[in-house]
Amino acid sequence: DVLADLYFAPTQQSRRNLLEENHRAQDIFITGNTAIDAMKYTIQADYKNFALSDGDHKHVIVTMHRRENLGEPMKQVFRALKRIALEFPQVVFIFPMHKNPQVRQLAQSFLDNLENVQLMEPLDVVDFHNFMAKSYLILSDSGGVQEEAPSLGVPVLVLRDTTERPEGIQAGTLKLIGTQEETVDRGTKDLLVGEQEHRRMAQAKNPYGDGKASQHIIEAIVDYFQRK
Repeated sequence: DVLADLYFAPTQQSRRNLLEENHRAQDIFITGNTAIDAMKYTIQADYKNFALSDGDHKHVIVTMHRRENLGEPMKQVFRALKRIALEFPQVVFIFPMHKNPQVRQLAQSFLDNLENVQLMEPLDVVDFHNFMAKSYLILSDSGGVQEEAPSLGVPVLVLRDTTERPEGIQAGTLKLIGTQEETVDRGTKDLLVGEQEHRRMAQAKNPYGDGKASQHIIEAIVDYFQRK
């Protein structure tokens, strides 16, 4: 069934998915994700926050909330983070905690008393985007983060075994590391000390758009009506 006259796909893979559903190629336009456009308005060059220390500290943003990661997977990740925080006292780990009480209880039980780990309330979109922009590395199981962080040149270690964002894996902006304690420990340390690998991921092209998705959508709509 035809659900729309035009389809705006964020990536080439999304376009292929639509073609496999028998939508017409001339009705599909690759535009990128409008979420990347929004970051032009949220990122502030002079952004300041008390949680972001000055000096030579590296900041690592951590988010974790997915239902399949509750329980043992989350415990494994938090054990790894505790080990890394103790080994790298110069690295500041920032964890905006999800409102889910299970997430909070586990995070506090493993990470609450570490001097270089900051557990805080969830951040609004402006704060979170700016925290990401000033971070050295992100560990997350969030889908949105996997698309947004690469546009800032920040590598993302994905705390999942699979992802619905395969384009980021293929482009090299994301790396799946799962939730096992040893793999999280090793994967994080590899980027904290491996400048070449960090640079490779940071400089990989973001496959989710150039920040002009809205403009591409308008152009496609105008072209569509001119052809009718």
